[in-house]
Amino acid sequence: MREMTEHKDQIRHHLPDDLLTAYSAGALPEAFALVVASHLSLCDRCRAAAESMDGLGGALLEGEAGAEMAPDALERAMALIAGALPEAAPERPEPDPDPDAILPAPLRAYVGGDVDAIRWRNVAMGVKQAVLPTSTGATARLLYIPAGAAMPDHGHRGTELTLVLQGAFEDETDRFARGDVEVAGTDDEHMPIADVGADCICLAATDAKLRFRGLLPRLAQPFLGI
Repeated sequence: MREMTEHKDQIRHHLPDDLLTAYSAGALPEAFALVVASHLSLCDRCRAAAESMDGLGGALLEGEAGAEMAPDALERAMALIAGALPEAAPERPEPDPDPDAILPAPLRAYVGGDVDAIRWRNVAMGVKQAVLPTSTGATARLLYIPAGAAMPDHGHRGTELTLVLQGAFEDETDRFARGDVEVAGTDDEHMPIADVGADCICLAATDAKLRFRGLLPRLAQPFLGI
């Protein structure tokens, strides 16, 4: 428990305000919302910021003048909600009740347990992944990177959110350890390398295919769905 607590206190890379605002408004794809919810369950600072945004949004709604509703407005609204919401949307997170778990509570709900419940699929050179079931708009996957191993050099055609759950990795921008989130966009290219001290496990979400520089990763890309 002490090790997990120390990592929690050392989170250095937090969620930007635009992501927290979109999360509070329910405007993120499910895969991105899962990354945000998982980070919030580990990070007191970002969780407090998200709660403040929720409160601000509620205050703004209370200040709006009411409008007359049609007799069937409630039924139509509930039908729209039922058709729009994913079956397993992550709930608003609280502090993780199990500080010794590697996977945060919102993520354990998707996996059905902690790390030992993950159904890994081998990629190459010891790297493994597990694609999670989420709605359309973005894809979420767990990545296992052996200590000292490097991911292929790549850029992005959209946004990539990466949350570190175990170990750490370093790339051209900085070092990211448990609880840290890296936000990469179309202008970013990097080659994450796991620390030699421990295998690295990450939760990554992307809303577009990656742009690999090497030939072999490009050939494997259709089979991996990255």
